[in-house]
Amino acid sequence: MKITTLEGTVNFRDVGGLPLAGGGSVASGVLYRSDALSSLTPRGLETLAGSGVDVLADFRTPAERQMAPNRLPAGRPLRILELPLFEGAFTGAAQAEMQRANLAGDPASAARAIQAAIAQLPTLGELYTGMLEDGAPVFAAAARTVAAGNGSAAVLHCTAGKDRTGVAAALLLEAAGVERNAVVADYQLSERNLAGEWSDRMLGMIAGMGVPLTEAVITLVTRSPADAIVTALDWVTANHGGAAGYLRAAGLSATELKQLQQRLRGQDPDPH
Repeated sequence: MKITTLEGTVNFRDVGGLPLAGGGSVASGVLYRSDALSSLTPRGLETLAGSGVDVLADFRTPAERQMAPNRLPAGRPLRILELPLFEGAFTGAAQAEMQRANLAGDPASAARAIQAAIAQLPTLGELYTGMLEDGAPVFAAAARTVAAGNGSAAVLHCTAGKDRTGVAAALLLEAAGVERNAVVADYQLSERNLAGEWSDRMLGMIAGMGVPLTEAVITLVTRSPADAIVTALDWVTANHGGAAGYLRAAGLSATELKQLQQRLRGQDPDPH
């Protein structure tokens, strides 16, 4: 069963249907992207249990996973691939610090830690290029997992499903030949999905720690502007000739790259 919505998430979606540069579109029910699955409702758990999802690639740090463990179907074992990316973990780090402060009764120290992080905030584009420079093996592992799906589906996720998941999804989609404007539009969709209750709650928690809600903070936590992912993809093109070259340099074999492209394009595997 393919999933259209997953109750208990706010930024879940199937990337199927995105247009390919040479015609056609990405296959549905192969690759999903999401925010954390820590708040799945009983209906969400039932949906996941009845789906074709076999593996979750979790880009969160160990601290993020400990503070907000995923809720998973009890009777439906899923393979969990832990692929922590520390760049882009600001939202998760803020949540973790606030929860630690509540447990320890020491909000002042948590506020100081968050303020220190804010003082060194990069732009989203800078954050993403740093992520690409340091996280190549992680992105290759995620691509390898999708390539080896053999009929099952994969979910890529982090805390918000915007930054680490956004960069990973953009890489895989570009490597499969999705039109650049469609890759950018899919990335931008996260801002709309996170708007409202989720963004208000996150910004409220941060403001509650005494941290000023500057434009840089608001952008980092809640927004997904086109220029950020374009900066990242332009860096990939300038340094590796494109997403396929980046993944190959990161350790993805030529066979695995071809399998990834075939799976996302909905093509039958090449027997040769």
